[in-house]
Amino acid sequence: MKIEYNNLYTHFVLTTYQRMPVIREEIRERIEKYITGIVSNNSSKLYAIYANPEHVHMLVSRSPSISELELVLVVANSSERFINSNQLIKGKFAWQQSASAFSVSKSDVDRVCRYILNQPEHHRRTTFEEEYQEFIKHYQTGMKR
Repeated sequence: MKIEYNNLYTHFVLTTYQRMPVIREEIRERIEKYITGIVSNNSSKLYAIYANPEHVHMLVSRSPSISELELVLVVANSSERFINSNQLIKGKFAWQQSASAFSVSKSDVDRVCRYILNQPEHHRRTTFEEEYQEFIKHYQTGMKR
């Protein structure tokens, strides 16, 4: 059977190993572009991405042919190899062995895109730990952010 239309929006958050702030501003766009290509090569569309020093946010419209887990594993493994083979950081780069995936309704896509693209401003007032706890609270209780 062929799926003609899908509406599978997922907000992913990947965290660097031990939450080390190793993604410097001068390599941020290069990593974002590489991840965008990985998502596209897996029949999915990246709507927004921002690589913070210790974590990356991505909003993806995922193909039904790939699960959230499969997509995040491909992104993590490929980008890890890319960062290491191009020596973009000192030492060995690695992602945490866990990531987060939050479903997003079509009506919230624009709001989540703005949130992701506004990460520098957001993190002037909120730490990553505070942000993550807000996400958990929001998605467990359905409270508006």
